[in-house]
Amino acid sequence: MLKRVLLHICIFLLFSPNTMAQTQEIQIFDINQDMVIKHLPISTDIQQEVEYILKGINGVYVKYNPIPNTGLMIRIPLEPTIMVRTQWFDDLVDEVTLIFTDHESPYLMVFDDENKPYFLTFKGDTIKLLTLLNFY
Repeated sequence: MLKRVLLHICIFLLFSPNTMAQTQEIQIFDINQDMVIKHLPISTDIQQEVEYILKGINGVYVKYNPIPNTGLMIRIPLEPTIMVRTQWFDDLVDEVTLIFTDHESPYLMVFDDENKPYFLTFKGDTIKLLTLLNFY
């Protein structure tokens, strides 16, 4: 009986939303090295900066290959999700990937509810976000 109770508690904790949210972390991926070079916890300040960036979406990234050969990609999970409504994207966003290259302004990738990727441009500054990530 005790084993059964402990098993149920473990299962409950495993699937608890708070536990799942705590396992989410920011990942900074170096395209040159083809690996994640830094893991960071999520903070409300970072979430607010990402919301600011999402509000600045101003177009679609139109190049043929949106994934560059060099640069950085920063994957930022969002909790809670953010509703983004623009003429180019209208859906809930639970994760944003910012793409930084050497030759152009940063842009972002988000997924819709069918996991279709959207590559979008935005106006706004990323210096505060990079500072919060200790990467500037």
